[in-house]
Amino acid sequence: MNILLIGSGGREHALAWKIAQSPLLTKMYAAPGNPGIAEFAELVNPADIVKFAQDKNIDLVVVGPEAPLVNGLVDALEVAGIKAFGCKKDAAQIEGSKIFAKQLMKKYGIPTAKFEVFDNPDAAKNYIRKEGAPIVIKADGLAAGKGVIVAQDLDAALSAVDEMKNFGAAGSKIVVEEFMDGEEASILAFTDGETIIPMVAAQDHKRLNDGDSGVNTGGMGAYAPAPVVTEKVAALANEKILKPIIAALKAAGIIYRGCLYAGLMIVDGAPKVVEFNCRFGDPETQAVLPLLKSDLLEIMLSCANGDLSKQKINWSDGAAVCVVLASGGYPKAYKKNLPISGLDAAKKVIADSIERYKEKYS
Repeated sequence: MNILLIGSGGREHALAWKIAQSPLLTKMYAAPGNPGIAEFAELVNPADIVKFAQDKNIDLVVVGPEAPLVNGLVDALEVAGIKAFGCKKDAAQIEGSKIFAKQLMKKYGIPTAKFEVFDNPDAAKNYIRKEGAPIVIKADGLAAGKGVIVAQDLDAALSAVDEMKNFGAAGSKIVVEEFMDGEEASILAFTDGETIIPMVAAQDHKRLNDGDSGVNTGGMGAYAPAPVVTEKVAALANEKILKPIIAALKAAGIIYRGCLYAGLMIVDGAPKVVEFNCRFGDPETQAVLPLLKSDLLEIMLSCANGDLSKQKINWSDGAAVCVVLASGGYPKAYKKNLPISGLDAAKKVIADSIERYKEKYS
C-alpha cells in the first residue's frame, strides 16, 4: 500500500514509526513531515494534496493534525475516490467548535461540566461574577491546544475573557464552564462510525512547569497506561461517553470515522468529558502507540472501510512515557526552527538502558 501521512509533529513521527512496521506498507510519503519522519517516509510538500494522492496512486491518506480535518481535506479526498483515515468536516466540529460539542453532550446526556455560551464579553463577565472561581474559560474554535484558561480567582477569570480575543475568530465566542476537581486522563479510540474500540488510556500534562503549575500548553508530556483509568472507569467511559457520542453524531447525520479523542476528568471515580478532539492526541500518541502490538495500518484501513468490527486489537502490558522539550518562552513568544542535536547519542543511551533493564529483570 502507498500511504500519505499529513503533518509534521511528534504525533506524526509516532504514527510514521508505527505505520512503517506494517507488512502492508509499500511506500510512505509525509507532507510536510520532519527530519525524524524522513527515516520512514519520503518528505514532500505538494501544493495540492488531492492531486498528489492521485498522481502517486495513494491507497490511504492518514491525517494527523486537526486543522486539515476541520477544513474538509477528507471530504475532498472522498470526492476524488481516495480513502482516508480521519473524519470529515462535519464530524470534525467535535473539536472545531467547543460550543457544538458541549451542546451535543447536553442534548444526549453525556456527562460534562455545566456551561454557558457567550459572544458578549460583558455578559460573560457578569456570569463569572455570579458563579465565582475557580472557573474555566474556553475559546470556541481551534487554538492549537492553548485556548483554555483555568482561572483560580475572579480577577484571572475576568482577564481570561479579554484574552480570548488573542485567538481571533476562534475566540469570538466562548464557553464558560464549571471547574471540575479531579484527575485528568485521555482515552483515544478507533472508530468506523459504528464500532468503537478504545486504546490504552493515557495521561498528559498540560501545565508548563513541574508540580502541575504554570500556564496551560499543548501538552508537556504523557504516559500510558493511566492508573486513574481503572477497569471500572474505562467501562463507564465506553458506555456513557464514547458509544453515546458516536451514536449522537450518527443521529445528527454525521458518520465519524478515524480517531476520537476524549479528554476526561475523573471525579469521584466517574469520568466526565473535558473536551473531544477529532484526531490522535499530542503528546498522548507518543505514549500510546508504542504499546500497540497490532498492525496500525490494518486498523486504519478497517476504519476507512467501515469494517472495524473484524479487528481484534492487542496491547502490550508494559508502559510508555513521552517528555516534550520546548523552546524557551513557550507557549507565548518563543524562538522557532532551532536545530536539534544529540539524537543518535540519546538513542544509544536509551538502548543501553533497555538492555540493562532486560538483564536485571529477565
